[in-house]
Amino acid sequence: MVMIFTLVTAVQEKLNEIVDQIKTRREEEKKQKEKEAEEAEKQLFHGTPVTIENFLNWKAKFDAELLEIKKKRMKEEEQAGKNKLSGRQLFETDHNLDTSDIQFLEDAGNNVEVDESLFQEMDDLELEDDDDDPDYNPADPESDLTD
Repeated sequence: MVMIFTLVTAVQEKLNEIVDQIKTRREEEKKQKEKEAEEAEKQLFHGTPVTIENFLNWKAKFDAELLEIKKKRMKEEEQAGKNKLSGRQLFETDHNLDTSDIQFLEDAGNNVEVDESLFQEMDDLELEDDDDDPDYNPADPESDLTD
C-alpha cells in the first residue's frame, strides 16, 4: 500500500509539472504573438525617413502627376466646350455687353419710365434732422433716446 501511494504521488507531481510547463509555454506563445502583433503595428506606422533628397524626389514626381492631371482636365474641358470665360473676362473683351441688358429689356417691351420731377424738389420732403433736437449729442448714444 505504501508503495502504491508513493507511485501515485510521484505520477501526480510529474503530471502537475507537465501541466505547469504547458501553461507556461502557452503564456509565452501568447506573449510572443502579442509582441509580434505590436511590432507589426509599429512597422505600419514606420515609413521611410524624410530627408531633403527624398522629399525633393517625391515633390518632383507629385508636381509631374498634378501637371498631367491638369492637362488632362483642360483637354477634356476643351473637347466638351466648357472652356468658358468668367463674367469679368467677357465684359473686358466685349464692350457690347455693357448695354446688352438694357437692349434685352427694350426688346421684350419692359420699358420702365421714371418721372424725374418727383425727385427734383427735395425741399418739399419732410426729413427729420437730428441737428434740430437740442438734446442730441452724437458722442453720447443715450442722448438719442426720447423720454
